[in-house]
Amino acid sequence: MILVDSNIILDVWTRSEWSSWSLEKLRNLSAVHWLIIDPIIYAEVSVSFTSPAKLDMELEVLELQFQSLPRYAAFLAAKAFQSYRHGGGTKTSVLPDFFIGAHAAVLGATILTRDTRRYAAYFPTVPLIAP
Repeated sequence: MILVDSNIILDVWTRSEWSSWSLEKLRNLSAVHWLIIDPIIYAEVSVSFTSPAKLDMELEVLELQFQSLPRYAAFLAAKAFQSYRHGGGTKTSVLPDFFIGAHAAVLGATILTRDTRRYAAYFPTVPLIAP
């Protein structure tokens, strides 16, 4: 099971400089693994859509399945964020990364992402696929 971070999806949709790499990873991984997103990722990528139906159609094209966030993952995310803040972390907008990392940890999933720093630091047992 691969949890696909929002930056990968946005790479493909916006045709960023990373779009080829991200699209290739999605194609290769979908042949072997179940690709999922959670409510946090869904919210992050929904900004430019006018309806959930349009967003869902685009996610279906990428073969991404929606997975709910278990309560234990929310608890683990809060504890990791607390550790980040106690360690001197000053940004208050990073909580979504902690939800995503905790979700992957609880599921035993790998994260496909281009932003490994916080995942590696606060969820060291979660495997990462990154450039």
